Amino acid sequence: MTDAKYGVVGIGNAIVDIIARCDEAFLSNHAMEKGFMQLIDSARADELYAHMGPGKEQSGGSVANSCAGIASFGGTCAFIGRVAGDQFGKVFSHDITSVGVTYDTPHVDVGLPTARCLVLVTPDGERTMNTYLGASTELGASEIDGDLIASAQVTYLEGYLFDKEEAKSAFHEAAKFARAAGRNVALTLSDAFCVDRHRDDFLGLVRGGVDILFANETEITSLYQMNSFEDAVEAVRSECEIAVLTRSEAGAVIVSGNDTFYVPAEPVEKVADATGAGDLYAAGFLFGLTNGYDLETCGKLGSLSASEIISHIGARPEANLKELAQTKGLLG
Repeated sequence: MTDAKYGVVGIGNAIVDIIARCDEAFLSNHAMEKGFMQLIDSARADELYAHMGPGKEQSGGSVANSCAGIASFGGTCAFIGRVAGDQFGKVFSHDITSVGVTYDTPHVDVGLPTARCLVLVTPDGERTMNTYLGASTELGASEIDGDLIASAQVTYLEGYLFDKEEAKSAFHEAAKFARAAGRNVALTLSDAFCVDRHRDDFLGLVRGGVDILFANETEITSLYQMNSFEDAVEAVRSECEIAVLTRSEAGAVIVSGNDTFYVPAEPVEKVADATGAGDLYAAGFLFGLTNGYDLETCGKLGSLSASEIISHIGARPEANLKELAQTKGLLG
């Protein structure tokens, strides 16, 4: 697939992450349970934003984070996601393009405002998240650029988007364009609760045209309703070309046909924040895959980028992942 303009085009929630520090009293005063993520409405998002201290605003969302990671490796990547033509929509667009990701989805001037995640970090490093999904959930088939999909080796779909019918049709439209162009489709299951809500739809996608599946241990056992990880591995083996199954500090298992690769986790001196580990694992793996590396090396690149992301607060790499991989001897 050397004729492709992009290695990966990602489709997912377009969210602005607003990260600010606070004390324990701020959480209790605003009725937040420390360390948890809760979905909120627009009014609550505006209220919290008005009372938060100074923060860092950057583009976010699971697959958007993966795209930023691919760009940090030096890969070519584009992103499709819906934002409004408001302040946060402009922040998202500027930030994601500034890290090297192509983003051309038109802003919308009607409907819900841009999604945002208000992240409060207490002195102990714990993150408490309040997420308003807003315009990102209204992505529809009309916003899927068939030419863009055809120009990428892999189209990468975010399971979190599956809560709305419009997004489901967008995924099927994207998969149709990818298959017609002879490209690959990848899917991340995103979250075990997401799998519980959409098991039949996910199974239909996996069996109907997903080439590369990303899931953690909880998600893959939930998808196949298996009691053991080993049984889930055997179930998925025959259903897609490549399954990348992460197990936190136990590393990852990559299966492809009759082949199985066990890739250890990259050691980390201290885990500061596990948020985004799966997103960046996918980034390393997909970068490797679209640049011709073998599956074991792809897994090592995934482990390396996941270890970088959990060593600090935030879901975007602070180190240049290409340079980091070169120092480890993983890239030429």
